[in-house]
Amino acid sequence: MPIFGCVADDFTGASDAASFLVKGGMSVQLFNGIPAKESRIAEGIQAIVIALKSRTQDTGEAVADTMRSLGWLKEQGVEKFYLKYCSTFDSTPEGNIGPVADAAMEFLGVSYTVLCPALPVNGRVVRNGELYVGGVPLHESPMKNHPLTPMWDSRIAGLMKPQSKYPCVELWEEQMDRPADEIRAMLTEQEDRQEHFYVIPDYRDMEDGERIVELFGELALLTGGSGILEPLAKRLSSRQEMLPELDIQAEGSAILLAGSCSKATLGQIDYFRAHGGLSYKMDPVAMLEGRETLEDAWKFVRENWGIPVLVYSSDTARNVKEVQQYGQERVAEMLEQAAAKLAERAVAHGIRRVVVAGGETSGAVTKRLGFSSYQIGASVAPGVPVMVPMENETLRLVLKSGNFGQEEFFVKVLEMTRMEEGK
Repeated sequence: MPIFGCVADDFTGASDAASFLVKGGMSVQLFNGIPAKESRIAEGIQAIVIALKSRTQDTGEAVADTMRSLGWLKEQGVEKFYLKYCSTFDSTPEGNIGPVADAAMEFLGVSYTVLCPALPVNGRVVRNGELYVGGVPLHESPMKNHPLTPMWDSRIAGLMKPQSKYPCVELWEEQMDRPADEIRAMLTEQEDRQEHFYVIPDYRDMEDGERIVELFGELALLTGGSGILEPLAKRLSSRQEMLPELDIQAEGSAILLAGSCSKATLGQIDYFRAHGGLSYKMDPVAMLEGRETLEDAWKFVRENWGIPVLVYSSDTARNVKEVQQYGQERVAEMLEQAAAKLAERAVAHGIRRVVVAGGETSGAVTKRLGFSSYQIGASVAPGVPVMVPMENETLRLVLKSGNFGQEEFFVKVLEMTRMEEGK
């Protein structure tokens, strides 16, 4: 019976969370959307992650979907819950993190929880209540200009104030170093004054993550990025029976699809091509004007059958800006659907390894493939696991957010998932 349930605000965030739970020693199953009542849970699963679309959903829908997910998890016997959001606390003043977390505390009957977006391994840390990305305060980072969730404040309490009904208590470094009993006594006093509240602990390195789990690991509800999930999983899995590791290798060729225009993904494309990787670049202008179609990309894949091929639309910010004169949403939708259709066709023709770079592109691909749940294997990079669909256990699917992974990511994922001859 599962003991831990995580509700994530998008699919790549869910796979990110699942990867750290696996790294911490738990067996994990990921559901794409709210599970149906008859959904099958694989034998021996200890943690369930549910991927919603609540990051940019209407707030009422985001709250309702989260409550339904928590209710389903309770029906499965889960007693410990986690709300997963991005380590850059993606939100707006009308954002959903506050309303969803408020509703979850009320639904589960807990007086307080933590807000812990940090992920030090990817350069996201909390210092004196402020969130830093790559050493820069969040509101000075590239996130300040995000098209959907621009960030104009770095203080987490400030980001929560227009969203939540409840106050925040910051625990800075010097307070975190106090004895656990002293910290708990202070929070008990806060409970006497407030019906509900949030705790924002500083989190600068892995030792801080372990300290946070030591202090708050017994709470019924925690919230954050994926940074505390590995130490939390270690704490929980030490009480459970160890299960064999999931096989992440598969026979046959692979298709790699990239739609992210992040600096990391552009570097990964360059590295792959520089090291002999075959690639095809989709030209959005030519596609919009009818001079290029999906069939051209598929023809390239077929001509190189048996060899891993990268099909990408990723481009520099300057080039993307020129293309957006045709309409940002129109171009994005066209390219995402092209990637999704290529993935669907590749799987139908026997390709057993599908790798996708970019959150929106990953969402389009998973929707097109139509799988409802996945078992989670080892990670290619922090937050990027190999996934095995419950409905097609011969397939290996790897989805990554644009900024995740080192420059050799595409080469590494092919090496990790390739089945050796004679195995």
